[in-house]
Amino acid sequence: YKALKPSRYSYSDIKKITGNFSEKLGEGGYGTVYKGKLSNEVFVAVKVLNNSKGGGEDFINEVGTIGQIHHVNIVRLVGYCADGYRGVLVYEFLPNHSLEKFTSSENERNLLGLEKLHNIALGTAKGIEYLHQGCEQRILHFDIKPHNILLDQNFNPKISDFGQAKLCSKEQSAVSMTAARGTMGYIAPEVFSRNFGKVSHKSDVYSFGMLLIEMVGGRKNIKIGGQDNSAEAYFPEWIY
Repeated sequence: YKALKPSRYSYSDIKKITGNFSEKLGEGGYGTVYKGKLSNEVFVAVKVLNNSKGGGEDFINEVGTIGQIHHVNIVRLVGYCADGYRGVLVYEFLPNHSLEKFTSSENERNLLGLEKLHNIALGTAKGIEYLHQGCEQRILHFDIKPHNILLDQNFNPKISDFGQAKLCSKEQSAVSMTAARGTMGYIAPEVFSRNFGKVSHKSDVYSFGMLLIEMVGGRKNIKIGGQDNSAEAYFPEWIY
């Protein structure tokens, strides 16, 4: 943790840290996350990536972007492993999982309480502002959503998952993109159709707005045809 730059681990180090991948924390399209231990006091989350698309572009993106960042509202990259075709990211371990757990269940949301939700919203906003204004180059995250906001033991939020991030200079008002990035329901309109205007750091602000609405409204408020599937995509229509 003390090193300013993330450490590079071998695959056998990763096996040791995770106790041979014994405790799985979660799984997604990107790969699988395991709990690991650097010492008796220091726990980590180890993300083993699937063979990522574009020759490991997501992996290089994440290490390159987040490796230099130190901010209280951005998850800390402790190390990585680039061993042959395997890409592994080692993060600080955050015991309260992601914000999604609290937005998708009414009971969990009530347990958290409005004051904590408010602090989570503010902390997330500070993290996004730091990415946009506080780094040498502006970092556009492009995948702000509850699943990517992790919570520490005091429920302080930390933005994670920089696989889709893009760097640009602060003078640049618009960024060029070859394909849409992000998750349906949170993507700003201009990201998937240029008819709506230019893609910029404001696209993250749109996704943050969606996240806020979800925090306030809870997904269970809207059921389409009695089902919960991708309900969050209809929030703007619902508000309108």
